[in-house]
Amino acid sequence: MNKVLSLAALLIALGLILYLYQQLNATEKALQLAEKRFADCEQVNFQLQNQLTLVKRGDIPDSLKVKQ
Repeated sequence: MNKVLSLAALLIALGLILYLYQQLNATEKALQLAEKRFADCEQVNFQLQNQLTLVKRGDIPDSLKVKQ
């Protein structure tokens, strides 16, 4: 009985370890994706700020002019 109880506790611990490992991997992948999206947003924000600065100064390149 004592050996069965010890074996059950070890199996539960192993299952918990595997579950937590799986959760950790999923969280790491989500973090990498979030970091990539954040970097992409920073790049777009930087580009938009540069365009806004050009518009405010009046130096509008042809690529930003509204075509009519």
